[in-house]
Amino acid sequence: MCYDPDAAPPAFSPALWPLAEAAPLTLTSADGTEFGAFLARPEVATGPGVLVLPDNRGLSPFYRHTAARLAEQGHPALVLDYYGRTAGAFPEKRPAEFGELPGLLPHLLALTPGGLDADLTAALERLRAVGPAEVVALGFCFGGRQAFRAAAPRFGLAGVVGYYGYPDTLAGAPGPTQLAGELTAPVLAFWGGADEHIPAAAVAAFDAALTAAGCPHEFVSYPGAPHNFFEHAAVEHAGAALDSWQRLLRFLARPH
Repeated sequence: MCYDPDAAPPAFSPALWPLAEAAPLTLTSADGTEFGAFLARPEVATGPGVLVLPDNRGLSPFYRHTAARLAEQGHPALVLDYYGRTAGAFPEKRPAEFGELPGLLPHLLALTPGGLDADLTAALERLRAVGPAEVVALGFCFGGRQAFRAAAPRFGLAGVVGYYGYPDTLAGAPGPTQLAGELTAPVLAFWGGADEHIPAAAVAAFDAALTAAGCPHEFVSYPGAPHNFFEHAAVEHAGAALDSWQRLLRFLARPH
């Protein structure tokens, strides 16, 4: 698991724009599945939209706050939830134990690449309907892995950003390293140098695979930082979190 239920993203930048909207919504996937999402829009959009892909707990307060922080910087941001097919379209109505591994695991194991792709596509359509056509995906942990996958041309993204997304084969399923030949959108990836869940060798293999595929990418590793260093309470790693936030905003600001 990545973030605790009471975790919050750091707040490094003053708000540049007031929020025009910050509210939950329900989207419909191509197969008719309804799933939960959260949309935050600035009063004035000054940069690309951001599709926020959460960790394996799905849509939680951490990601609603993250979407709002991005919107305050001029980026319409939409967070999607992964579990509409098995847990319903209203994440806020789920019991607290849903977020713990024993309750979550059956839902996590039921996810499929086709279902995830269909939900990402529906979320992107909604985000593009309310903001700029240019969109960047931003994911954390499980969502970081999905963000790397979303660098494939079928999603039409201007770029992808992943915080500590496991890149290698997982439970027999190919990861971004194995799929690197299909990836074309620019990749920005952040890694914790002391991450016990992602070996340095796995990061190096992903780097090599993207290089061989000709996919533009930048990897930033923070020595001593753990898996979930981008978090308000992780004050001992605030320097890494701040640097990654500044790099993220520069990535969003540059032409793609």
